[in-house]
Amino acid sequence: MDKHSGRGVLVTGASRGVGAATARAFAARGDRVVVHFRGAEDRAREVLDSLPGEGHGIQQADLSSPEETQALAAGAAEILGRIDVLVNNAALFLDPQGGGSRRGDHRITDTDYDSWVRVWRTTLETNLMGPANLTFCVARHMLEVPPAEGNPAGRVVNVGSRGAYRGEPDIPAYGASKAGLHAFGQSMAVALAPHGIGVVSIAPGFIATDMAAGLLEGDSGDAIRAQSPFGRVATAPEVAAAICALAEPGAEWVSGAVVDFNGASHLR
Repeated sequence: MDKHSGRGVLVTGASRGVGAATARAFAARGDRVVVHFRGAEDRAREVLDSLPGEGHGIQQADLSSPEETQALAAGAAEILGRIDVLVNNAALFLDPQGGGSRRGDHRITDTDYDSWVRVWRTTLETNLMGPANLTFCVARHMLEVPPAEGNPAGRVVNVGSRGAYRGEPDIPAYGASKAGLHAFGQSMAVALAPHGIGVVSIAPGFIATDMAAGLLEGDSGDAIRAQSPFGRVATAPEVAAAICALAEPGAEWVSGAVVDFNGASHLR
């Protein structure tokens, strides 16, 4: 496959779950994909090896680091020639019911002040500042490098959350980070539209991924599935298909929207 065939796509957090499914969905439509990961290199390489077609690549970065984020954008641009689509999917979910490094200690009535500050800082650095910094770098790249003939100037899809609207009492930093991501996306949609770059956010509810497996397989699983009148949660390929649709060349007019994707589990 020629280096400039299809579009160049950077998917963050692509070593598992929605990110992995999104990388595969873009590759299946003939795009070239850079699989980003933070720490799970083995998983990321498995995703990379599973992608159909040629011209794909892999990049490591901690999105809480502005320097590593900048290097990620530069590395992806080198691999792809041009980044046509950015999917800001990577996120940190500190679960108050989890264990070890995943423990959030974050309900305001139960946590101490130092833990409260730590979780807020860690979550916002990864979930909000990371996508904001990466979008800056990629958008500037999109403005400097012309797209291939027939391709739009660029697309950015932010993966937000239903929790930005419903409220997250156990993990308020996560809900706030996603609300901030939605607002950031709308600001960028207005700023980048004159340059032909569309920016949209998708706000999923629960998704059947390994991150949510503990909750879905535990005592609360039936109650979570019952939140939707469909009686289930979304699958990662479903979310990936929606992300691809929102990034399509003909989807320019959805720019600025926050698309609810929660199976009617939360209406607003």
